[in-house]
Amino acid sequence: MTFDTLGLNPALLRAVHDLGWPKPTDIQRDAIPAARDGKDLLACAMTGSGKTAGFLLPTLHRLLQSPKRATRALVLAPTRELAAQVHADLQNLARHTNLKGAAIFGGVGMGPQEAAFRNKTDVIIATPGRLLDHLSQPGRYVDFSALEVLVLDEADRMLDMGFLPDIKRVLAQLPAKRQTLFFSATMPKPIVELSRVMLQNPARINVERVALPATGIEQAVWPVKEELKADLFIALLRQDVIGNVICFTRTKHRSNRLADVLTRAGIPNAKIHGNRSQNQRTEALADFKSGKVRVLVATDIVARGIDVEALEHVVNFDVPHMPEDYIHRVGRTARAEATGEAFTLVSQEEENDLRAIEKAIGRKLNRRTLPGFDYAHRPVERFEVPIAERIAAIRARKAEDRARAKAKLERREQHQRREGARGASSTGGSAPAGQAGSGRAADAPRGPRGRGPRRGPGQRPR
Repeated sequence: MTFDTLGLNPALLRAVHDLGWPKPTDIQRDAIPAARDGKDLLACAMTGSGKTAGFLLPTLHRLLQSPKRATRALVLAPTRELAAQVHADLQNLARHTNLKGAAIFGGVGMGPQEAAFRNKTDVIIATPGRLLDHLSQPGRYVDFSALEVLVLDEADRMLDMGFLPDIKRVLAQLPAKRQTLFFSATMPKPIVELSRVMLQNPARINVERVALPATGIEQAVWPVKEELKADLFIALLRQDVIGNVICFTRTKHRSNRLADVLTRAGIPNAKIHGNRSQNQRTEALADFKSGKVRVLVATDIVARGIDVEALEHVVNFDVPHMPEDYIHRVGRTARAEATGEAFTLVSQEEENDLRAIEKAIGRKLNRRTLPGFDYAHRPVERFEVPIAERIAAIRARKAEDRARAKAKLERREQHQRREGARGASSTGGSAPAGQAGSGRAADAPRGPRGRGPRRGPGQRPR
């Protein structure tokens, strides 16, 4: 099957050919015809399967059938990065049409986003929180009265991030009569219940499928002591066992620590996590995609929605606690039927989490070791500072700051007291001495220019 057989608008087929896509992926082959015909959709699609085009192409096809000036499609996404990625894909697919899209997410100014609503942009791609910010603004410039298509992308991730109440608030402000396309990588019970509320007789695609990594991913495990993970990761990079790589860590603190270690080792890297500003996150991703840096250190904020062409490797610096997170992380490579490698550094303490992952994917992962690497050496520095020590260090710094501030205040008060005493001695002590030597009363009037008392008429100087 080719895209030409899917009944899409010629302008969209031209864009697909420009992108060099030889044939639709499985999810595209199944989803596009049903969505093109106006059916609601409940689809279970693994990351990297091409699902974004699976909902964008039929949505754009529908909008082209009867053009009008209105916001007619809304895509809800869990993260800024995913919203930006969907917007970029929309721009590529709509390049030969007059359809426009806008990405609406936090961390950037609301002004241009407000303009997109006021200009009745055809397709809005938004995170739930920022969309609600706009919906609550005075002037009520957000108009979904002409909305025809609603897409929920990565619905399970939105549930994990606590967006369910926000989604329900958004739904309350949308037309009841619409087409709804519901995509989720997994189908936990709350997602199934939400889909029942939102969908009307949907076409069901892969709903019973067990979520698994893409078939083109070669997976392997590298057992290593926790304190030697950074050293092993650097050795794998230096020996070119690993090429360009997204490296996932468990926490923002560990992302920062790993980035610092890589920088000291002379390995170009960038980092993305929730404490980084939107500009910093955008710049980091751009530097990685352009090849300016070799390693992108990240938390699970980029486990979904980041599409990097020809990504060679994904490395789990820390074993994820949930098998679903593992599947989404490794899905950053081998996208759209390509190939890639996913490595996981596993300490003894993480073996239970690894066994849960192996059970979920239905096979035991190969164990590897790096020839020449000393698995018994002592690291030069600790990678992870225990949280109790970090808290103690923070408290110590704050105590030092308070002590310095107190000492500074005491020095200032002492200086003021000395200045006050010096002023008192210069004014209160010199006047009596002058009076004693002058032989005049203290209140005797003085003449011009301080030449003594003013003389009356006819008086002569003594």
